[in-house]
Amino acid sequence: MTSNDPIPYDLYAAERDFDRISDALSFLGDFWRDHPDLDSAARSAGLSPHHFQRIFSRWVGVSPKKYVGALAHSAAREAIDGGANILDASFEAGLSGPGRLHDLFIAHEQVTPGQARAKGAGLGFLWGTAPTPFGNGVFLVAPRGLSALAFADPSVESAFEDLRARYPAAEYVRDDGEALRWAERIFAEGDGPIPLALYGTPWQRQVWRALLTIPAGQTVTYRDIAAEVCTPKASRAVGAAVGANPVSWLIPCHRVLASDGRLTGYHWGVNRKRAMLAYEAASA
Repeated sequence: MTSNDPIPYDLYAAERDFDRISDALSFLGDFWRDHPDLDSAARSAGLSPHHFQRIFSRWVGVSPKKYVGALAHSAAREAIDGGANILDASFEAGLSGPGRLHDLFIAHEQVTPGQARAKGAGLGFLWGTAPTPFGNGVFLVAPRGLSALAFADPSVESAFEDLRARYPAAEYVRDDGEALRWAERIFAEGDGPIPLALYGTPWQRQVWRALLTIPAGQTVTYRDIAAEVCTPKASRAVGAAVGANPVSWLIPCHRVLASDGRLTGYHWGVNRKRAMLAYEAASA
């Protein structure tokens, strides 16, 4: 938002909304394991369900249901990382059983709880290298889509190890031919959506979704993204999530600049970021 943009609602209304959403967040923080319905959450804020849904989604960036789901997923993930079995993790998340936990993990991580608990054991990835307009690309492909696109700096091996660190127990098979097919689909064909299989926290995925809304040829600041997903004060947290983006180019973190317009904070190098922006500008 610039100084010339209209204020979407007056400051008194904004203050009143904040108080209500603060009450709702407190309620959901206390009772999320009960997975309260929309009516119950709305009552905690003193609003009608329709009004509450709209205001909550605007302030928090996700619907009340998705917010509760994110809390449940975080609790289950923490339990699993601590060694809990699937049934105990289900109960920790306030779910009735493993079936609902399965759906929760697929929605948030595109892996099953068992695969998450095993740190990728049982998951199979294809990986390989292929030329791209921005140097030698390293591709990581899951059964449901592309999981990562990195660049071989300083070497293919170091780039692959960086990608493999998230799920060290998964199986990896090198297939440069498959990587080339993905490179051609992304950079040469350019037709149709590219399926992505992203592994990250709910916060990271929310930031990555915001990056996908930046049009080609345009840039925004970290503060702009923070204001969209939460609050401008979250710029530093947004910067960390942007830096953790595993899929270069397609999730366009190269379009995010420092508040003073500098090309900073790109995982694969400022020179490559500059080249990507110039490539998009020339193609516009």
